[in-house]
Amino acid sequence: MTNTKERILDAAERLIAGHGIGATSLRSVIAAANVNLAAVHYHFGSKEALIGEVVRRRIGPLNRERLALLDRLEREAGRKGPSLEQIVEAFVAPIVRLRNDPDHGDTFTTLIGRLLADPAYFSQWIVPAEMAGLRDRFIGAMERALPGLPKEELLWRLMFSIGAMAHMMRIWDVMPAISGGACGVTDVETNTRRLVAFIAAGLRASAKGGRK
Repeated sequence: MTNTKERILDAAERLIAGHGIGATSLRSVIAAANVNLAAVHYHFGSKEALIGEVVRRRIGPLNRERLALLDRLEREAGRKGPSLEQIVEAFVAPIVRLRNDPDHGDTFTTLIGRLLADPAYFSQWIVPAEMAGLRDRFIGAMERALPGLPKEELLWRLMFSIGAMAHMMRIWDVMPAISGGACGVTDVETNTRRLVAFIAAGLRASAKGGRK
């Protein structure tokens, strides 16, 4: 990847994380990256292609890490399979731990929080290309860990769980202010444990809240 292309991607990532996709124009990306419009068209062709590449360059390695963690858990657990908490941690921990990346962690976790929190952007930029195979693997593992839970109920609960993860990433830095000082700045590992416990409890809850 050329330095020009990297500058464009970095600028687009920062702007989208800060202002959202709708409020980020190619003109603002060009100014932030200190390039011209021709450079953007040469490397990406369109705003939509640029956004897709912004997401893919982080989501690709992230999803490979998630799958590697799930593979290892399944090998180690053998026929009984990994626990629900282990499966959830394999899914959420890599993205939460991105905050420790000194170069792009805060920016990208904020960006993903924005995309996950907006249904239109979630379905357009994350689900089709980057999440389909990952989704099937993790849903299969969760079904084995929760054999009595109907698949429809599991899928709804998984969407609720992704919403909780997205919300946590968006409010992380402002939680001390939101809580009136009751919650301080929290480290990544502590919040990972909190999130895993919350999601696992929701996934494991009684199915009576589903169909009447």
